[in-house]
Amino acid sequence: MPKDVIELEKRVLIPNYARYPVVFERGKGCWLWDSRGKKYLDFVSGLGVNALGYSHPAILRALRQQAGKMIHCSNLFYHPYQGPLAAALAKVTGLERAFFCNSGTEAVEAALKLARAHAGKISASKFEVVALENSFHGRTIGALSATGQESYRKAFEPLVPGFRFVRFNDCRDLEAAVNENTCAVILEPIQGEGGIFEVSREFMETAARRARQHGALLILDEIQSGLGRTGDYLASQAYGVQPDIVVLAKPLGGGLPLGAILVREQIAGDLSAGMHGTTFGGGPLACRVALEFLSVLKKERLLPHVRKVGQYFRDQLAQLQRKHPMIRQVRGRGLMLAVELDRHSRPLTAQALERGLIINSTHETTLRFLPPYVVDRKLVEMACDILEELFTEAEQSGAPGAR
Repeated sequence: MPKDVIELEKRVLIPNYARYPVVFERGKGCWLWDSRGKKYLDFVSGLGVNALGYSHPAILRALRQQAGKMIHCSNLFYHPYQGPLAAALAKVTGLERAFFCNSGTEAVEAALKLARAHAGKISASKFEVVALENSFHGRTIGALSATGQESYRKAFEPLVPGFRFVRFNDCRDLEAAVNENTCAVILEPIQGEGGIFEVSREFMETAARRARQHGALLILDEIQSGLGRTGDYLASQAYGVQPDIVVLAKPLGGGLPLGAILVREQIAGDLSAGMHGTTFGGGPLACRVALEFLSVLKKERLLPHVRKVGQYFRDQLAQLQRKHPMIRQVRGRGLMLAVELDRHSRPLTAQALERGLIINSTHETTLRFLPPYVVDRKLVEMACDILEELFTEAEQSGAPGAR
């Protein structure tokens, strides 16, 4: 059966994914089982989506109850869950209004449209967006235009005009880039796809100040870092900076497609009726499950748990770094962590998979870890034992560094 599944996909799907030859069939907690019954410890959690792991009873209960009532209702009408979800998100973020869509990249599109609509009321020339080098904001043309990595952009150029990039954590470069024609500054508090690089407090404060000085909006992309991943509802809350727009997705829908932008009351009216919309976004099933996700975060006290276990995980990775010269750096916060290697990292992700550990490689030399929030110390130790074996074998093989 696994071979049949793989061969069929190779015949009928566009080949835009470099998949591993594994067919997963079920999951429970932090574990996945493939079609042959092999068990895997998942430290990627569906690229940050499955924050509560697999088959969480509260999520399953909400899914079953709501699926039996109504799955979809168009945005021509009200349903019982969009309003309460927006109110719940406002309570934990301080941003009063929400728009719901289907994904992170759609949320970025909505944020950029709102920024340009807002700025267009001030000046026709006020349309530039300042973004960061090494950033990743999505794969639609607008979100891609804000993405500061050539490998994602090159095949699709020319992209949307009006975007300029500044060096990461370079306050002088940012100061010079933001001017009277800037409509928005967009950044990730922690660059995820870029390799888990955290924006400095000085850079974040500079971005907020310069945006305010020039009547531009500060957009924080918390698609990967938000809703508990770092141990706070928003990673940006650690900076004490209040943005104009926050972009969310990944864990929000409890595994269902759901994205959102949260905005200040004063700018919400700049997207009036008919200016933006979505067919599927914010449907009753996804919103009902998202409410349950937020409820579980609170009831199970997962934010302090993420901080505590995340620090333990980082300490364990730091111990590995002291033992293994091939580890150049350990980075990240909460359960959004990475190790930088002196060689290509993708071979290690394949070797880890063979041993039953799912991890992720990004930027050629970075191993990224995004385990579910329900992970515990024992599972962290199991993962680190496998990593220890991989690093030891890699160094013993005498493989040259990648750079």
